[in-house]
Amino acid sequence: MRYILICFIFFTTLVAEGLEVDASFGLISDFFPNVKKGKNSNSFTTNQELEFTYTKDDFKAYTKLYAQEAYYDLVEDESKHTDRTFARVDEAYLEYESDNFKVEGGKAIKFWGALEAKNISDVFNAREFRNKPSDNEKLGSYFLEYDYYTDDGTLSLIAKLYEDKQYMAGQAYQFYFLPSFISYDSELKSDNSLFYPTFYLKYSASTQWENALDYSLILQHGYDSQRYFLPDDFSTLEQGLPTTFNEHTYLVNKIISYNTMLVDNTLYKLEALYTDVIDSKYISNYMHLGLGFEYTFNNIFNLDSNLGLIGEYYYYTTFEDNKFTDLQLFEIYQNDLFLGVRYSFNDTDDSNIVAGVIADVEYGEEVYSFKYETRFFDSLKFKTAYSYIKPSKNTQTAYNLLGETQTLTFDLKYYF
Repeated sequence: MRYILICFIFFTTLVAEGLEVDASFGLISDFFPNVKKGKNSNSFTTNQELEFTYTKDDFKAYTKLYAQEAYYDLVEDESKHTDRTFARVDEAYLEYESDNFKVEGGKAIKFWGALEAKNISDVFNAREFRNKPSDNEKLGSYFLEYDYYTDDGTLSLIAKLYEDKQYMAGQAYQFYFLPSFISYDSELKSDNSLFYPTFYLKYSASTQWENALDYSLILQHGYDSQRYFLPDDFSTLEQGLPTTFNEHTYLVNKIISYNTMLVDNTLYKLEALYTDVIDSKYISNYMHLGLGFEYTFNNIFNLDSNLGLIGEYYYYTTFEDNKFTDLQLFEIYQNDLFLGVRYSFNDTDDSNIVAGVIADVEYGEEVYSFKYETRFFDSLKFKTAYSYIKPSKNTQTAYNLLGETQTLTFDLKYYF
């Protein structure tokens, strides 16, 4: 049924008069100077995006397609294959909007959050783990949504219709973090049907105060965005023998909020959630909190450029003993401080630099990052980035399993 829906939306956008079509072609080169044995020391991928948008009066149809090809998946040596060549439908939905409400349905990607380093309230979509974690890619989710516009904001009722599995790259890829004797099976497991709907009641609004507060409050019932791994055989895992891991999901009730307030030149940010786990042998009720600010200096060096100083803190905790903690759940932002800078040139090419460090207060881990983006000729976008992960030496965190990692990236994308 979902494939019929996608084909219908795609066909609608394809045959409609006045259709707007956008496309891009990208080339990404990643280099890993201190790669582990058995991993590829570099990665070369191409990607293509194709978007169709049709609007007529109050109606809109939108489809976004994505395809990716990885060089090492094409070589004869199967030990170098990374399983990173694929195609997917990111979005395909229909929308009708009137003066005071909007109805939409299909497949979409949503963005919820306010912070820079990690949006802990961005819980709607499953994640794409076949690329770098810093890419923060998401998978489209099947949904129905009704939005009602109030005087100050929007009240939304959203139903996610299916819980999607998450894919992972092959073991030869640098960011496959599980030990070499563990294989990953993408089949998502649950005690309930994956067609069990997840409901979100969301209200977003702005206050009329002198320093306006933009806030969102979400009540959720259904599947949690946090998942956990279990082996198919615990005995083989304990002996270090080859075994297979699957992701598992479970039902929760959750309250989520993300907010921003601008006071003079400082933007204050808050994201928070509390999760009541309905019934799970392994997962405890938990809380996740993120606090932050960004102070902006304008007209740096008497130019039109701006400099932003960013500070954020993240805290995660569970409330029940003898259940999985942040370590078993591979939760990275559990007691972390992020300090960064954002330099915006405010030129016609949208050039900007973002750099910073994330320090894990509890496990002594550090992640350093630098990213520069610009455009050429309005149709060519260039990005270069560097990151260095210094993992914990004594605690088996996700970064500890991954190992010390450096990544140098060159990303070129052409829009037409």
